[in-house]
Amino acid sequence: MPDKELQEIIESLSPIERKIIPYLNQKVPEIIKNSGLDSTSVIRALQFLSNKEIIVFTKQTKELVELGTNGIYYKKTHLPERKLLSFLESNNHSKIEEAESSSKLSDNEFKAALGALKSKAFIELKNGKISLKASKEELIKKTIEEQLLEILPIEQNKLNAEQLLALQSLQKRKDIIKTTKKTIIDFELTPLGEQLAGKEISSNLIEEVTPELIKSWKTNKKFRRYDIQTKAPAIYPGKKHFVSQAIEYAKKIWLEMGFKEMDSTLAQVSFWNFDALFTPQDHPVREMHDTFFISGIKGSLPQKPLVEKVKQAHEKGVSGSKGWQYSWSREEAQSVVLRTHTTSLSAKTLSNLNLSELPEKFFALGKCFRNETVDWSHGFEFNQTEGIVVDKEANFSHLLGYLKEFFSKMGFEKIKFVPAYFPYTEPSVEIHFFHPEKKLWLELGGAGIFRPEVVVPLFGEYIPVLAWGPGFDRILMDYYKIKDLRELYQNDLTQLRNIREWIK
Repeated sequence: MPDKELQEIIESLSPIERKIIPYLNQKVPEIIKNSGLDSTSVIRALQFLSNKEIIVFTKQTKELVELGTNGIYYKKTHLPERKLLSFLESNNHSKIEEAESSSKLSDNEFKAALGALKSKAFIELKNGKISLKASKEELIKKTIEEQLLEILPIEQNKLNAEQLLALQSLQKRKDIIKTTKKTIIDFELTPLGEQLAGKEISSNLIEEVTPELIKSWKTNKKFRRYDIQTKAPAIYPGKKHFVSQAIEYAKKIWLEMGFKEMDSTLAQVSFWNFDALFTPQDHPVREMHDTFFISGIKGSLPQKPLVEKVKQAHEKGVSGSKGWQYSWSREEAQSVVLRTHTTSLSAKTLSNLNLSELPEKFFALGKCFRNETVDWSHGFEFNQTEGIVVDKEANFSHLLGYLKEFFSKMGFEKIKFVPAYFPYTEPSVEIHFFHPEKKLWLELGGAGIFRPEVVVPLFGEYIPVLAWGPGFDRILMDYYKIKDLRELYQNDLTQLRNIREWIK
């Protein structure tokens, strides 16, 4: 290599590279020991040198078979089957109970020893007695399991067929052996590396600009050469969980659209979660197979006039409706549940609303719980975004407009509205979005205009209330290209490090 090119490479060497070059004729453990650098810094320096074609860097992952906690103990004191064999040599035809107590083995060790010796036909169990069947040669010779313990640790691919069988046998027993993955770091010198290896390379080049450097600046100072195309180790700074990022973004959308946030506890009385929303007390959604109930406690209900109005809406109806025509139970309304939807917050908010301040807009975004079978698209807990608009002039077109605006800001252009039924809204729709990979339409949640049976008991009169409550987790799945809902909360470190930021 021309001297000029060699000099340019030398001038590009970082401090950690210069520290290990004198030891490049040694193995990695010796470099770590002699350079004074920690293992991470040495490996990083080797990667940098590899990028400069000074060395060829290799990194291999190997399966290593090692002694477990019990394996270390048994290697010193012998396996349980060897201890039992030693006892039987002088106490042949012993009763099983006598052999167990006299051999000084634990119950589990004794059972394991019996199984191991019987599989080798070293013993015979008959009429409650143990008979020794092993020959003198078999008694003297170490078993393949004992031989395996003596050679550990060893790479698994170096075991022969017989040793692999012994490995499988010992793996069935607790903590005798364990298999681990070990990363082997190595390198070879290139012709350029052979020119540099073993040399002490000093440098008076500037590594960084500091205030002190600027104050004492001299024109003859020279900066170290930097290769901006060299791959540097990945850095994983602290950041918010990607689900939290998305929730904050969605809340920002609602706030920018003029909505106020609603909030409350995850546990709610059934009155707010169901009854105030005109869900009959015999509806399947109020069964244990669909809802999580908190046993042993009863919640408190609001003031009596409101309770009586809700009761009347259920039993006889309001504003010309017939209600559900059943006897409404106060005790059932006091049952405490993990909220099945954030719509319970809407009912509470409406009950406290000052009608002289209309129109009003509110939203919520939070956890809900349902007793669902967990699969790729369902979970027993999920996030829901809730919204209500209270306005005497509100209509169904306004409802669809709010939903289109929100989902457009969330990045969904291909959505559709499907007629639906909910106990507490009429008319009602479901919001669906098209999943490009699964090639199907997925439901996000429901929306509609609250029925008079919901509004009149809360207001004393009918005022249109636009309401919606789409699921939020499926929105996240589409944005992050996650195919299984469970991946949102598995907290896989690799996923958390590499998943993209929420940017719309």
